[in-house]
Amino acid sequence: MTINCLGKLIDLAPPKVMGILNVTPNSFFDGGKYSDEKSLLSQVEKMLLEGATFIDIGAYSSKPSAEFVSEDDEIRRLVPVIQLVLKKFPETLISVDTFRAKIAKAGIENGACIINDISAGSLDSTMMQTVAELQVPYVMMHMKGNPQTMQNLAIYETIVKEMLFYFSKKIALARSLGINDLLIDPGFGFAKTKDQNFEVMNNLELFQMLELPILVGVSRKSMIYKTLETSADFALNGTTVLNAIALQKGANILRVHDVKEAMEAIKLVAQL
Repeated sequence: MTINCLGKLIDLAPPKVMGILNVTPNSFFDGGKYSDEKSLLSQVEKMLLEGATFIDIGAYSSKPSAEFVSEDDEIRRLVPVIQLVLKKFPETLISVDTFRAKIAKAGIENGACIINDISAGSLDSTMMQTVAELQVPYVMMHMKGNPQTMQNLAIYETIVKEMLFYFSKKIALARSLGINDLLIDPGFGFAKTKDQNFEVMNNLELFQMLELPILVGVSRKSMIYKTLETSADFALNGTTVLNAIALQKGANILRVHDVKEAMEAIKLVAQL
């Protein structure tokens, strides 16, 4: 499987790593850590040296009950960071983590090459058309509601079956608009209880029937640290365990805070 980023075909076999760069003051794990240029560029350099293929930049926290951020504020946070990263590391493949078409367009116009949408177009009716016009890869995540309401909507009869139906509809719509490079993200932690997250992980291989690359983001999430009765700060080992399982079940991209450990998981699983 390949995706086209800025005219470069990226082969997703073997799997790749997407490093997370949150430029929000309130992200659940690294909020506020990268508030100045030096610390931000140092983190990007670290992730690239450790083997990240993509850097995913987000300027709106999507943690449960995250506060609202205006479009103008999101753009003010996001665009200067994209410009800064590309000035220092011009070959970087940047993904924009947003559910708003206006921010997606601004990100791509400033040098990003992927749109990573937690709502798969559900929170902005113009998002898919915008992606189609931009002709960039589009990550569609499974979620119900929005960051403020999603945890009250974790109600399913058969979660994996409902998710597959959700993705089938989203894929059909995206294809009808002319979006070529599609990826899916099961959305661990989004409108799912801890047990539902593990049920999805246990059945992750079923999502291969959609014949699209699968992005998995479980890095330091509550499904790990609540199970282990610890905190996000101590959830790296658990993250690596679940990343290894996800790889065995067909994950093509691991979205992580800790690139080195994800790369090691990829190398070790490849030897099996």
